[in-house]
Amino acid sequence: MNRIGVFGANGRMGLALLEAVTKNEHSVLTGAYVRENSPLINLAVNQLNSAADADVQFSKETDVKETDVLIDFTLPAGMRNHLKTAVEKNIAMVIGTTGLTHDDLEALNDAAKHIPIVFARNYSVGVNLLLNLVQTAAVKFGDDMDIEIFEAHHRHKIDAPSGTALAIGEAIAEAKGWQHDDVARFDRSHDEQAKSQNEIGYSVMRGGDIVGEHTAYFATSGERLELTHKASSRMTFALGAVRAAGWLKNKPAGLYDMQDVLDLK
Repeated sequence: MNRIGVFGANGRMGLALLEAVTKNEHSVLTGAYVRENSPLINLAVNQLNSAADADVQFSKETDVKETDVLIDFTLPAGMRNHLKTAVEKNIAMVIGTTGLTHDDLEALNDAAKHIPIVFARNYSVGVNLLLNLVQTAAVKFGDDMDIEIFEAHHRHKIDAPSGTALAIGEAIAEAKGWQHDDVARFDRSHDEQAKSQNEIGYSVMRGGDIVGEHTAYFATSGERLELTHKASSRMTFALGAVRAAGWLKNKPAGLYDMQDVLDLK
């Protein structure tokens, strides 16, 4: 049985993760961690999510114990602290935090020298299949096309473009032999010439309760291919993260991604 602890357990994604762990027959929830000053400490987790394990209470994020894998979908500042805890206690991690800086990614790489980590910007099976499909399209269409990526999320999502949108763009750039940061375009408001076909444009929508929508457009003269993924529930990502946690148990130290988990490489 895989013993799993969840950081940020009282957030929207955290509550979904508590439920997903409880539903998984190969996992047991051993920790639901919240900030030290949270009024939820010592409250049973099923008081916020009736489908979660009734025997587990919210506890301080510094009280990690009896855990094989920690799952973290919190904000970057929290993730950095949680990563240090995992390394100190020699516990594997599944990380879905987005909006990470270059320094954050360096910290992930350093931590992965000591513990096994799965880091992915999106844990749905569909999105990870999409990453393969966009690479195929990028190669087969050749150079005579325009590439654009659109993403939409709920109004509370802070980072933009989303981590998933960037992952799609990076997959396309890799297939084209481009350096992503050289070809990514996030703003054309001051452009005075037509777009180049050697670039990847991004556009973003924030509104309502959209869980997540991503579309990669490949437009050529006379036709357009649109590859789209739409998520209707956070449980999609939560179940994927729990699947990654099961795969990660007993793995050697290293940095893995969802493509490894799904054997898509």
